Amino acid sequence: MRSKGVFLVVLLSALTAYYVYLPIPNNIEERWKLMLTDSIFRSLSHLAELTEQLGLLDYMRVMMFITFAERVVPVSDDRVQVVDESFEGVEVIVYQPAQIEDTELKRAIIYLHGGGWCLGSSRMSPYDLLARHMVTELNAVIVSVEYRLAPAYHFPIPFEDVYRVVKYFLHVDVLRNYHINPERIAVSGDSAGGNLAAAVAQQLQQDSRNNVHLKVQALIYPVLQALDLNTPSYQQNQHMPILTRTLMIRFWSEYFTSDKSFFRAMMTNTHNNLESAALLKFVNWSSYLPDSYRRSYNYSAPPVAIGNNPVHSFASYSWLADPRASPLLVPDKTLRLLPKTYVLTCEYDVLRDDGLMYVMRLRNAGVDVTHEHYPGGFHGALMFTVWPTDFEIGRKMIDNYVTWLKLNL
Repeated sequence: MRSKGVFLVVLLSALTAYYVYLPIPNNIEERWKLMLTDSIFRSLSHLAELTEQLGLLDYMRVMMFITFAERVVPVSDDRVQVVDESFEGVEVIVYQPAQIEDTELKRAIIYLHGGGWCLGSSRMSPYDLLARHMVTELNAVIVSVEYRLAPAYHFPIPFEDVYRVVKYFLHVDVLRNYHINPERIAVSGDSAGGNLAAAVAQQLQQDSRNNVHLKVQALIYPVLQALDLNTPSYQQNQHMPILTRTLMIRFWSEYFTSDKSFFRAMMTNTHNNLESAALLKFVNWSSYLPDSYRRSYNYSAPPVAIGNNPVHSFASYSWLADPRASPLLVPDKTLRLLPKTYVLTCEYDVLRDDGLMYVMRLRNAGVDVTHEHYPGGFHGALMFTVWPTDFEIGRKMIDNYVTWLKLNL
C-alpha cells in the first residue's frame, strides 16, 4: 500500500513538473520563477477556454481575474497625494507630490496601462507603485487613465477615451491648476498602453487646434500593428511566457470585433482586406528589421482576400487600416512630426519586431529615438515587481525608464 502512495506522489510530481516546465532560453533571468509564474497564467487561460467552450463565461471575463487579484485602492500618503478624477467623462487617477508649491512647475506623464485593451487597470498594484515611484523620483504629476475595455467596448472607444483625457489635460487652465510646465509633458504606456500612447502622439501632432505639444513619448514593449502576425518575433516567441502568439491574437481580435471567424483568420494570418493590404509596405519586416533579427526567416506578404475566399467577408473591416489601431501604418511625413521617443523591447516577446520596426522607421524619419533592448527580457516584465512575482529585470526596467525620463522630460 505504501508503494502505491509513493508511486502516486512521484506521478503527481512528474505531472506538475511537466506542466510547469517550459523550454525557456537560458539567458532569461530567474527562469524557474518565470516558469512557475507562467504556469498560473496558463492554468487560468485553460480554464477560460473551457468555460467559453461550455458557454458559461467568455474567455476575457475569466482572464479578468488577473486584474482583480492585483487590484488595490490607491490612497494618499506622506509623499504622494492621490485623487480620483473624471476628465471628460473618463476615470483617471491623479498622483502628485503631497507638498505642492504654487511657484514650482512640474513635469507631467499621462500613463496608459497594458492588458491587451481587454484586461488591466490603473488600479493594479504594480501600476500604483510605478506612479508613486515616478512622482517621487521625477517630482511629477502622473495621470493614470482608466479607459474602457474590450470586448464590451471595441475599437475605437478605448483610443477615444484616452484621446479625450489627453486633450482635456493639455488645456492651459488644467495645466495651471496642477502646476504643470506645458513644455514638459509626456505620454507613455506599456504593451496595449504603448499602442495607445503611440496613436495619441500621432493624432495630437496632426491636430492643428492643439497648442500644447508633447515633449516625449515613452513606449514599453508596444504593440503597433495588426496586419502581419507572422513576423520573426511572432514565430520565434509564439509559446513564450507571458504573452503567447495565440493570446496576442485574441487580444487583437476582441479589440476589434466579436466575430470569432476573424480570430481564426488572424491565427492563419489571412485576415487582411484590400484596404489594409495597401499598407503592408509600412510593416514589411524584410525592410525594417535589422539583419540579426531576420535570421533564417523568409518574408512572405500576408495574403489578400479576393473572389470567393471566405476572408473576403472582412472587406468592410476598415479599422484594419486605421493608424489609431496600428500606429506603424502612417507615412514618414507623419512620423517626422513626433517628439523625442523612448522604445523598450524584449528579445523573448512576440511584439519585439513591432518595436524594432517603429524604431527604424522613426529614425529614418529623423526622430530622436532611444532604443533600450533587453536580450533576456520577456513581455510584461515591468509588471512583475510585487511579491511573489517580483523579478529583478522588472526593477531594472523601471529604473532605466525613469532615468531616461529624468534626463529627457
